Amino acid sequence: MPAVAVVSYRLGRTDGVSVEAAKWIGALRELDVDVFTVAGDGTADVIHPGLAFDAPDDVDPPTIEVLRTTFRDADVVIAENICSLPMNPRASRAVAEALRDRPAVLRHHDVAWQRDRFASWAEPVPTDDYWKHVCINALTQTQMAERGVTADLIYNHFDLTRTGNAAAARAAIGVGGLLVLQPTRAIARKNIPESIKLAEQLGATFWMAGPAEEEYGPTLDALLADANVPVVRGMPDGIDIADAYEACDVVAFPSKWEGFGNPTIESAVHRKPLVVGHYPVLDELRDFGFHWYDRSDLLLDDYAALEHNAEIAERYFDLRDLPSRLRRVVLGD
Repeated sequence: MPAVAVVSYRLGRTDGVSVEAAKWIGALRELDVDVFTVAGDGTADVIHPGLAFDAPDDVDPPTIEVLRTTFRDADVVIAENICSLPMNPRASRAVAEALRDRPAVLRHHDVAWQRDRFASWAEPVPTDDYWKHVCINALTQTQMAERGVTADLIYNHFDLTRTGNAAAARAAIGVGGLLVLQPTRAIARKNIPESIKLAEQLGATFWMAGPAEEEYGPTLDALLADANVPVVRGMPDGIDIADAYEACDVVAFPSKWEGFGNPTIESAVHRKPLVVGHYPVLDELRDFGFHWYDRSDLLLDDYAALEHNAEIAERYFDLRDLPSRLRRVVLGD
C-alpha cells in the first residue's frame, strides 16, 4: 500500500485549503493509499507548531532533519499551499528544503503575486526535478508557465449529494423570513459590507457563517453592529454548512479574490441563487455556463437557472471523479 503525507500550515479547519485537502485525503483513501497528515495548527496526525501560518516569531519551524524524519515513510508528500503562499516564509522554506530530491506534489491554491499583501515578495515558487505542481485554476497554471513552472490543472471537486436540514437550521437561528447567507470566513477580501447591503436591499436577515480571521474581528463587529437588518453570527451547535445552505434564500459571495471560490459550486449543488462580486477566477468558472447574479439583477425564483447550475456542477466538478484524477497525478498510474 503506498503512503502519502499531506502537509499544510493548518488542516481540519473551515478554510478553503483545509476543506480541499480533506477531499484529496478522502479520494486517496478510496485508492487504498495510507495517508497521514502534518500541520502547524488544526487537526493532524503530526503537529509542528512552527509550521502554522500565524506562528509567533519566537516559535521556529521544525528543522529540515525533523521534517525529513516526519516524511520518512511517505512515498509522496503533498504540500497544500505551504510552499505557495508565504504566510510563514520560514515554514515554507523548511518544507521545500525537506522535500528536495524526493517525490512531492505542490498544490497551489493561490500564489504570492496574486495577493496585494505579498506584492513585494520576490522569491519564486520552489521547484525540483522530483516534484509535480498542481493548480486549482487555469489562471494560476498559465501564470506559473510564464514563470517557467509546468503544472497540472485539477479544479476543486464537490460532493453533489444534497444534504442539509433547512428546518433545523432555521429553528437553531430563530429566523423565519428571507435569509442571506455568507458561507465564508470573515476577512477583508470577502467583502462583507457588500453582503450586508444585499441583505438590507432584500429586508432579509444576514447570516455570517464563518469566524473572523486575519485581525478582522473588530471590523466585523462594527459592520454587524451598524447593519440595518437582523444578524446571525456563527454556526449553532449541531448545524453544519449544508444545513445553512439549505436554510438560506440567497448566497452572498462578493469576494474580491479567491483561488477558486467554493460557494460558486456549493450554491449550485443546493439550488440557491448566488450573488457575486468579481475576482479573476470567477470569470474562468463562469465560462462553464453558470448563471450568477449581481446585487442589481437578483432573481429569487429562477428555478430553471438553478437546475442549470446544478447540472453544470455535476458535469464538471463531481467529487466521484477525483480519485481517478489523483491516481494519475499523485500516484503516477
